Amino acid sequence: MLARPHPRQQERIAALRSLEILDTPREVVYDEIVELVAEVCEAPIAVVNLIDEHRQWFKAEVGLGVRETPLETSICSHVILNPGLTIISDTLADERMRDNPLCSGPMNLRFYAGMCLETEDHLPIGTLCVLDTRPRELTARQQKFLTILGRQVMSQIRLSQQVRHAELLRLEVDHRVRNSLGMVQSVLSLQARQSENEEVRDALRMARDRVAAVGHVHNELYQSGQAAQVNLNDFLAGLARSLATQTGDRAVITASLPPARVDAADAARVGLIVNELVTNAVRHGLGEEGAGTIRITGKYHEGRIWLTVADDGKGLPPDFDPANSRGLGMRLSHALATDFGGALTWASDNGARFDFNLPAEIG
Repeated sequence: MLARPHPRQQERIAALRSLEILDTPREVVYDEIVELVAEVCEAPIAVVNLIDEHRQWFKAEVGLGVRETPLETSICSHVILNPGLTIISDTLADERMRDNPLCSGPMNLRFYAGMCLETEDHLPIGTLCVLDTRPRELTARQQKFLTILGRQVMSQIRLSQQVRHAELLRLEVDHRVRNSLGMVQSVLSLQARQSENEEVRDALRMARDRVAAVGHVHNELYQSGQAAQVNLNDFLAGLARSLATQTGDRAVITASLPPARVDAADAARVGLIVNELVTNAVRHGLGEEGAGTIRITGKYHEGRIWLTVADDGKGLPPDFDPANSRGLGMRLSHALATDFGGALTWASDNGARFDFNLPAEIG
């Protein structure tokens, strides 16, 4: 017997499709749920079942070996008309199921128990269910387990939807940030070209370069996924490639660190410091051609990563002090390094070398 449509059928179908779960690949979290439910309920078949307009589709299943079946043979399409847990002790004793070939035919599905999966608006989209080839009952413990796991399935579906929406929002924000930074750079470049005052031109170019640095850091964090934590080696390796490209590959810029992870906010500050140190090395340390080697290295020790940016250029002036530098970027780097709970130290031996450290986790 074909189930009658749900009283809010069009809303129900729209809600199901808005979750964007139909026809998605299998996922471990759902597979493990049906495996666990089948084991606890001592049933050969368990399914996360979604009732579409003309079919039932299985997000996860054990014991069936198919991903969808027509509604004409769907037990769950009847069950979603009632909220909560539904138990059919003997399908052939139920007038809705007795002519179902899955129950009366070779598969001999004689027992069914399913927890209705509902949206926050109480629209049913499917079930978490178990089936057996003999009439039987579930214990109180098994019923409670199936009910709780059904709610967890629905929570996982909603969580997956929220993650997808967050990713779309992140992509949109990234697009707007990059466009905005690019526009600011263009305006600063235009103003620098039009200014007749050399000091103003230099200040505008410096501001443009700072905006470019923020853009580089943003791009590298975006490429890394902008997670709560960032793999510092991958992040700085990407930043090194970007900076090398910016110099026309005149300078060889490398990054090699242990597998350390830092907070995304700290990674952004590290990126600004490294960008400033590398840019200064190319402009002032490597000569007019900006050719040479700049190495970004690190060592992990007792919960902190110790970073070094070194070049093989002409070194630093004898009276160099980043805290009192005329350059805004160098003063900013010194302040950011100090914020990490350490300091920016420097040396001038066969080139310039800068060191600073920050909290990190190995691995």
